[in-house]
Amino acid sequence: MTPTVKSGAAADALRGGPRRRRVRAGRGRGVPLPLLVPALIGMAFLVVPLVALLVRAPWRSMPEQLTSAEVWQALQLSLICATAATAVSLVIGVPLAWLLARVEFPGRGLVRALVTLPLVLPPVVGGVALLTALGRNGIVGKWLDSWFGVTLPFTTAGVVVAEAFVAMPFLVISVEGTLRAADPRYEEAATTLGASRFTAFRRVTLPLIAPGIAAGAVLAWARALGEFGATITFAGNFPGRTQTMPLAVYLALQSDPEAAIALSLVLLAVSIAVLAGLRDRWMTAG
Repeated sequence: MTPTVKSGAAADALRGGPRRRRVRAGRGRGVPLPLLVPALIGMAFLVVPLVALLVRAPWRSMPEQLTSAEVWQALQLSLICATAATAVSLVIGVPLAWLLARVEFPGRGLVRALVTLPLVLPPVVGGVALLTALGRNGIVGKWLDSWFGVTLPFTTAGVVVAEAFVAMPFLVISVEGTLRAADPRYEEAATTLGASRFTAFRRVTLPLIAPGIAAGAVLAWARALGEFGATITFAGNFPGRTQTMPLAVYLALQSDPEAAIALSLVLLAVSIAVLAGLRDRWMTAG
């Protein structure tokens, strides 16, 4: 009897079963007051503004607010530009993420820092940077204008460029992290069997990292949809051409606060939908 008990205890100890049960049981025993109070204040700080938006929403006039031609125009432009910016981010961001994850080269850390810089860069500064680079007198924009007749500032294409500039780092970070977690030996095995490096990437690596690409694309799309600072600085605020939903909210707030709240609720609903779509990747612990 005793050896059986001891062997069972030893097996439980190796599995960590009783310890895990004790830890789980102890999670709800009590929360220290110095931690509970700031936690509740922090939760209220994040939740109360969203609740206030719902409470103050003009629900009776909401259908009229959201069916106006200006709102649909801004919403359509936002969806088109955000989707185009996400496509641009996929085309150039996935190869960039692969380069950072798979290739050793001097200054890789600096390149990674520069790629992620738009995440912390004030959006208005990003818009000014785009103007100095791609404006008519910019270091690249003047050649685009003189050689090809292409002018990006204050155009719909400029909106796409501004949104891609601030959204692509989200895609690159997500894809690079997925690439680092993926086993590179599958890619190496494909190359030893005669496949080129690009074929191995296309036929082996891409299917492996598809969930990371999808998650990064959704995050980039949501970030592009909500972009304001770089867009208004680089592309302006022209209805039907560059006025996206965030810009329409800003403009409506000055003359019609109820319309601004209604438009804000649309963007809030989109954000909730994005989080719901990514809940299995970002909102679960284990």
